[in-house]
Amino acid sequence: MTRVRGPDMPIAGELPSVNRATRASAPNLAPADGEVYLFRGFLGAEESARWLAVLEAELAWQHEWIVIAGKRVLVPRRVCWYGDECAVYRYSGVDHQPLRWTPGLLELKERVERFLGVVFNSVLCNHYRDGADSMGWHADKEKELGRDPVIASLSLGATRRFLLRHNKTRESLVLDLDSGSLLLMQGALQHHWRHCVPKDRNCRAPRINLTFRRINP
Repeated sequence: MTRVRGPDMPIAGELPSVNRATRASAPNLAPADGEVYLFRGFLGAEESARWLAVLEAELAWQHEWIVIAGKRVLVPRRVCWYGDECAVYRYSGVDHQPLRWTPGLLELKERVERFLGVVFNSVLCNHYRDGADSMGWHADKEKELGRDPVIASLSLGATRRFLLRHNKTRESLVLDLDSGSLLLMQGALQHHWRHCVPKDRNCRAPRINLTFRRINP
């Protein structure tokens, strides 16, 4: 199921490619139609635990209502949106105005940027209080993200299962995202695959997931 991709693929807008040394340290996990890289241990265990506590207290978490199939539903997790002033993001029928970067989010963003060689201007923060919180099947392909979105996802706290499923072949990938791991999605992935974080009745601990993005105003 694991296959290493060949030539470099361009990423959205004017962003540089993920640096080759970084990409060479992990295989492309997507068998076709996109790129998925998982870098375990991007943050160590102690540092990950510290950042989990900092961000739980520091960020302006909120319960959000979104529109799905014409109906307003409560998002089954807490969320917040931070970024540059221009990074207004519309998804699920809701316009999200960015909050100003906190010192902690800005530090983590810069570390991810240095590691990947990619510049981001926003981050969607998700707080899963325990295994009852989840994220449904979707693809991140809103027009603000550009043609082929580049998304870097940093996990802190409890290990949660991350599922990807191809739209046509129905082939699936199952990844356990542990604390301190960094997941990169890029290329045509969002056009051909959907992903989710399912409920986990055995999980009793919280998790924070930071998905760094580039919004094109």
